[in-house]
Amino acid sequence: MNLCIKNSAPAFLPVSRKEMEHLGWDKADIILVSGDTYIDTPHIGISVIGRVLSDAGFRVGMISQPDVQSGRDITALGEPALFWGVSAGCTDSMIANFTASGKRRRNDDMTPGGQNIRRPDRAIIVYANLIRQYFKNTCPIVLGGIEASLRRISHYDAWSDALRRSVLFDAKADVLVYGMGEKTVVELAERIRRKKDIRSLRGICYISRGLPELSVDFFRDGMELPSHAEVCKSRETFVRMFRIFYDNTDPLTARPLYQKQDSRYLVQNPPALPLSAKELDRIYELPYTRDVHPLDKQKGQVKALETIRFSLTTHRGCYGECRFCAITVHQGRHVISRSRESLLREAASFTKHPDFKGIISDAGGPTANMYGADCARKKKEGACLHKHCLFPSICKHLPADHGKQIQLLRELRRIPKVRKVFIASGIRYDLILADNKQGEKYLEEILRHHVSGQLKIAPEHSEDHILRHMGKPGQESLNAFMKFFAKVKGRISQKIFLTYYLMAAHPGSAMEDMRKLREFCLGKLHLLPEQVQIFTPSPCTWSTVMYYTEREPFTGEKLFVEKNIGKKQKQKAVMMPQKHMKKRREKKNKGSRER
Repeated sequence: MNLCIKNSAPAFLPVSRKEMEHLGWDKADIILVSGDTYIDTPHIGISVIGRVLSDAGFRVGMISQPDVQSGRDITALGEPALFWGVSAGCTDSMIANFTASGKRRRNDDMTPGGQNIRRPDRAIIVYANLIRQYFKNTCPIVLGGIEASLRRISHYDAWSDALRRSVLFDAKADVLVYGMGEKTVVELAERIRRKKDIRSLRGICYISRGLPELSVDFFRDGMELPSHAEVCKSRETFVRMFRIFYDNTDPLTARPLYQKQDSRYLVQNPPALPLSAKELDRIYELPYTRDVHPLDKQKGQVKALETIRFSLTTHRGCYGECRFCAITVHQGRHVISRSRESLLREAASFTKHPDFKGIISDAGGPTANMYGADCARKKKEGACLHKHCLFPSICKHLPADHGKQIQLLRELRRIPKVRKVFIASGIRYDLILADNKQGEKYLEEILRHHVSGQLKIAPEHSEDHILRHMGKPGQESLNAFMKFFAKVKGRISQKIFLTYYLMAAHPGSAMEDMRKLREFCLGKLHLLPEQVQIFTPSPCTWSTVMYYTEREPFTGEKLFVEKNIGKKQKQKAVMMPQKHMKKRREKKNKGSRER
């Protein structure tokens, strides 16, 4: 699909009647509703969708963080001509609103003023209901964003400790766009405008009152998932359902899926085909203002802007398939890299911004050092059904080659007025080790020029059986990288350290495993890492399947799963220095005495 610009975009998409009137609009074609504040940047999904639709010729309005206790905000732009687009924001609203320990988060970097008071729980359901409350029999409501993607089929919801049906049913919406959505949403808007059937459109889910028409070519090879009622009765059936769903996430091989949810059917069409590098370049070079809308800016500082304003997305997708990560079912397993020329143009445009201080805060993607890494087989045949790219070892068909990223980073540094280019995205150290030609050069390059005293890596754990459950490389790989790092660091004058992200209470992890992790950190790393998080069972990941079923889904092995919040916190506390543990105990005892 051609995503070329058809009309000049305004500085911001309109958020008020006054702005619409200034553009000469009597009404918008599409109104987007978001749980985040309106930051016009290519790092915010709904802003990207707004820009893409606008540049395809549609009149797009934006409503950010509407008040759900009144109709003041949701009615501000009137009713759209084609559809409402509803998103919870950049994060699932339950993850955004609650910590892994079940406490409500006080802070929100995506809200003016930083207080977490604007995004409701289960935001897309609340927003869809709000629209229908004030606009009876309105035009279609289309769900999108990561909350919609991860909740598009029957899924385990940790906050209610229950299986929930597709959010499309609970929101009483008309269509759900899953994945990144640019191609899909433009085609959807075109079909709705022309009053054409949308049911063959890739990248959507919809509700059917009966079985899909399997005689139609599009559904001839469709597969039926176990019904919602069946998966609620049997955890083994839930695993079987999720396996079929997961095996049909690749756009080149996926079959249409359908699942009975009540008396009706959820229908999921195959994912949208991957964008080309040229299409991805085009999307990221649209005329974003890289700022918070003035009306939102008046309400207070939006902290997220600091890290994303002058940041480069070099690619999409991830080969890693870490089992606790939702990228596979949202962005996908195809890594699509932007051209070097596009990235250089975008970086050069930063230098013209009045607030640019010479610092590019990140040049990366889901995993920074997958830029330019192509699997020729995957491009032609799709992802391997029962084989992973990086686990348990790196596939021979995925060449580990950091040459393209080295070249990009060097050229970014040469841009006038650019003083520093950081890599803040994650790095797969097993890929560096596997690159016999460029790995050492790449590591030296980023240590000298692209980190500030610390290189962050995410081994997650030390115990191999836990790492297998996570789909992560074993302890041997980390030990090898630490030696490799020490060798390269020895040639560099500045002090640089490794810092580590670790996880507590992942399925399979018992207190004894955390004690072994502590011993490993003290004995091998000579420190206790500060970045330790408790596993959060987000919808639609294999780790969440393990959490719910208490079994290893690939072997049927019975797993220990810590579900008690207090004991999860104790697993994390094992990794805290003794002085911090002592302070915590003293604080707890003081509170008990006061009560």
